[in-house]
Formats: sequence, C-alpha cells, structure tokens
Amino acid sequence: MILCATLIKLWVIGAVTYDDFITELNKAGLTVRRFAELMGMQPNSVSNNKKTGEIPMHLAVIASLLAELSGRNIDYGPIFERLEPTRKKPRGA
Repeated sequence: MILCATLIKLWVIGAVTYDDFITELNKAGLTVRRFAELMGMQPNSVSNNKKTGEIPMHLAVIASLLAELSGRNIDYGPIFERLEPTRKKPRGA
C-alpha cells in the first residue's frame, strides 16, 4: 500500500522509475514477460524502458493496481479473461 501511494505521488509529477515498476510487478506475482502478455504487448516493449530508467505512467498505474489487488488476495485473472487483450504486432511486421 505504501508503494502504491508513492507511485500515485510520482504519477502527479510524471515520473515512475523502472525499479519501482518492477517492485510492483513482483508484488503482483508477475514477470515483465507475463505483464506484457496480459497487456497484449511485446515483452521487449516493456523491458526497453529500463534503458531510460522510467516507465510510462499508464503501465505504472496498471502494475500498481495489480499489486494492490494481489495484496488484498483479489484474483485479477478473470478480468483479463473477460477483456481478452489482443497482442499487438511488432513494428515492421
């Protein structure tokens, strides 16, 4: 919960570190690969953010919400089953 509040504060100033993002993924029991699959993204589209050290805010918020759900023992799996996100094609494909 504390990290979630921290991410919200960072959201206001517009910067979330890649390390904080990974911490949230770990709290949610997710890897970068699994998170990308849930989002319908290529895993390298997420992990490429490590180079800049910052993560796009929409991904940080989603990771934080998933961590919060997981921390409250709420299964987020059915949400993604219902939404059925489709995987984007890689650029140039």
